[in-house]
Amino acid sequence: MTTTQTEPMDSTDELDPSGAELDTLHRQSLFIPEDEATPEVYPRLTNLSAGFLFDVVVRPVEVEPVEYVCIGVDDSLETAGVVARWNMLWEAGQFRRRFFDRDELPPALARLADLGDVNIAVVPKTSSRYFEHSPLLHMLPRGALERHGLPLMRCGFWPYSTHHAPVDRYLPADFEQRLARAWAAQVWPHLLAGSRMSAFSKDDPIKLLAHNLGFWVPAATSAIQDVLGSFPLIGDPVEQRPLRLVDGSELPGAHLGRVRAGGDVWAGEEEAQQMLTATVRRADSTGNLRAVLDAVKSNRVHDDFSDRWSPAREDFERKLNHTRAKVKVSFVELPDDTPVQGPESEVVGNLVTNDFLALLDERQRRIVVLLSTGVTRQQEIAELLGYANHSPVSKRLAEIRSLAATYFGLS
Repeated sequence: MTTTQTEPMDSTDELDPSGAELDTLHRQSLFIPEDEATPEVYPRLTNLSAGFLFDVVVRPVEVEPVEYVCIGVDDSLETAGVVARWNMLWEAGQFRRRFFDRDELPPALARLADLGDVNIAVVPKTSSRYFEHSPLLHMLPRGALERHGLPLMRCGFWPYSTHHAPVDRYLPADFEQRLARAWAAQVWPHLLAGSRMSAFSKDDPIKLLAHNLGFWVPAATSAIQDVLGSFPLIGDPVEQRPLRLVDGSELPGAHLGRVRAGGDVWAGEEEAQQMLTATVRRADSTGNLRAVLDAVKSNRVHDDFSDRWSPAREDFERKLNHTRAKVKVSFVELPDDTPVQGPESEVVGNLVTNDFLALLDERQRRIVVLLSTGVTRQQEIAELLGYANHSPVSKRLAEIRSLAATYFGLS
């Protein structure tokens, strides 16, 4: 039986989803179902070949490093299409602007093109900075994401092409901080093997560097381009010849070339871990990583460490004690007079009341300070510190002597 509709159909009833339906669609486009996020295929980052839109590409003889610039991207298909084409021309590097008429570029992108031949990749401006740090997020295994309260995002794309969901709405408010902690935990073993990150203070330079996402994005970008550079060229061969501009002049440092195929840059935890390792290696060239690490390790101070033991702290203290071995210090408690430091201690000035005090806990430091200011009787010290008798003071003085003997190599 055939039915007919006599009243015109309201297209919005069929085409415009409700708020709940739109929310579901957005979540489905952003997040991968848990049963699909298996170690064999997750995490994953892929690339779309420019060959879908271009037959040839202007290829620089020497490619300048990529710079990411955040711009406001509206919801129009026209703007999305131009941004996607701009980024897909990553092989053109600093010459990608040559593929566009200025009039067809959105105002923000047109202003970037006016800067000249600069290798700029654009990403949408978001409060979470998701698109800027996307390459790092998509290197992290599922376990690391879940430990730090990060969602399981669908496959990432490099460079950015397009998106449909308002990503900020679905990410934690502190997304960037969570990602920094997750990334630091994964990269730390590559920076300081054998010592846990918790063994260092929050202000330790290497610890701060591990959390600095901006430091790692250029290295990740370089590692990604290394992989994409190994993808095969597609299309018909192109004659190698000077590139002539519309005005007849030659574009120096460039030649025409075939575009490369696209495909997965990595897929699965094993390949993602290999990319993380490659990122650390690349950080030597993009951020002088090895030189930074060597400089920090060579200039350690006590404040770099937490109160936890680590091989790095043990090495530091061994070297420090070896350096101080030539210092001769006497710490003498007189029952009815001030403690005396041996005459040799004058050579090192206030070493005892600075470097050495850093090794003592708060109660031990109070005793040393009182002794150094003329309060010398154990019972008097005990009363000032609120002890019932002098026994705790006597015990801590013994601890201080032992620490001093070890610190100055006198044991």
